[in-house]
Amino acid sequence: MALTNSLQTRNKMSKVIEMKMFMLKSLMLASLMFVSVLFGMQQANEGIHKMKGYEDPEFKSALSVKENESGSFETAILGNDISSHDLEQKRKKLEEMKAFNLFSSLGKKLADGVSFVMEKTVELITGK
Repeated sequence: MALTNSLQTRNKMSKVIEMKMFMLKSLMLASLMFVSVLFGMQQANEGIHKMKGYEDPEFKSALSVKENESGSFETAILGNDISSHDLEQKRKKLEEMKAFNLFSSLGKKLADGVSFVMEKTVELITGK
């Protein structure tokens, strides 16, 4: 009996040691992965700075807004100047097109139909 108790105790102890080793290995692996991610982020940051190169005054930003001497604003998107007159012309063009949206009109008709059916159902139930 004492021998079986001793063997059971040894088995339990070996399982505990195995579990501790597994947890230690898992923690070490997670730590290594975390450090690898940080290292990769640092390398990517350095690569971006190298790729950027030098400050080029001719390089235009995606969106720039400047104020004139007269106080009006000039806007440029991807190097193309945009003025309020251009926007006004585009708005008029869109109004002339009178765009037809199939889904919008179907949605409105469906909503009207559901409203009508619900009104009639309520009238039938209440008797009005």
